[in-house]
Amino acid sequence: MEILASMGGSASWLLGYVIPFLFVLTIVVFFHELGHFWVARRVGVRVVAFSIGFGPELAGFNDRHGTRWKISAIPLGGYVKFLGDDSAASTPDKAALDHMDEADRRESFFHKPVAARAAIVAAGPIANFILAIVIFAALFMTVGRQVTTPQVDAIQAGSAAERAGFQPHDVIMSIDGEKIDSFGDMQRIVSASAERPLRIEVERGGQIETLTATPDRREITDSFGNVHRIGVLGISRSTGGAEVRTERFGPVDAVTMATKEVWFIVDRTFDYLGGVVTGRESADQLGGPIRIAQVSGQVATFGIAALLQLAAVLSVSIGLLNLFPVPLLDGGHLLFYAIEALRGRPLSERAQEVGFRIGLALVLMLMLFATWNDILNISKS
Repeated sequence: MEILASMGGSASWLLGYVIPFLFVLTIVVFFHELGHFWVARRVGVRVVAFSIGFGPELAGFNDRHGTRWKISAIPLGGYVKFLGDDSAASTPDKAALDHMDEADRRESFFHKPVAARAAIVAAGPIANFILAIVIFAALFMTVGRQVTTPQVDAIQAGSAAERAGFQPHDVIMSIDGEKIDSFGDMQRIVSASAERPLRIEVERGGQIETLTATPDRREITDSFGNVHRIGVLGISRSTGGAEVRTERFGPVDAVTMATKEVWFIVDRTFDYLGGVVTGRESADQLGGPIRIAQVSGQVATFGIAALLQLAAVLSVSIGLLNLFPVPLLDGGHLLFYAIEALRGRPLSERAQEVGFRIGLALVLMLMLFATWNDILNISKS
């Protein structure tokens, strides 16, 4: 019986966490690498391999151009390998480059002009942003979004809203110049603005009033037991008499809103990282693969639309992370190419090698730190 219970628990864990995690990560990684692949083919670079995952190959096939498409054993990323690459990180294979004939040189990544190489590298993160816009736009067109009038029905005693002078029946019109269409729009901005003054315009008795409110920072626990530190004004909306409606949008409006959604994620990410650097935010909110798997399993309980929304958010995050100017990441390659364009020649092999080693050390430290945060969060839950 214990064996059967263990098998049942393992199956539940597999279905509840691993499969949603792999679903989300595979979509994001595939489109990131597809961006590199597509531009490489456009500029005449031979793609040797397109892999989802790292390590030993589990399954694969060769296309008519000679590219090996494969699924590898460790499903925590992926890579596109070009002719002339020494590794999945696109470090040059000097021995192979020195012995290439003219035909191979024409198809070698490292023999292409710096602009072509930069376009190939930048295409991965750009593909992530495009994927996020497509997913968000599709959700806005099909599922739509629930809209609740941003009206204040109740104010908590001693709250930031009370200190700012909010009154019942106020309707929030804008925050820091950004138009507010629903109570959810207000909550999202406020939650990301703890201890930061916000200029809020409200409609009160047919007149526009301007209030300045500084959301309090509070710890809240969601229905899954996850702890979040967010900004809170201390106002609530009565759901009983609320005007709740579902809005669906046409293609143009959906794409416009999706683009704004992507920008919101980028803006809040930089704001959070800036807060970590200045000490305003805690770094314990940074998560790694374990946290992604946990959140994927939790979000999957709400359905495929919620899981796709998570994939869009993760796609933006991965695209943004890859643009950081850290050697080994796409942004590090772009930094090297910018230096090459300015100098008229690439950095020395020694300088690039040192850069890649530093980049590897930084990436590994970030992964270890994020994984440590994941373990601590799980132990607390």
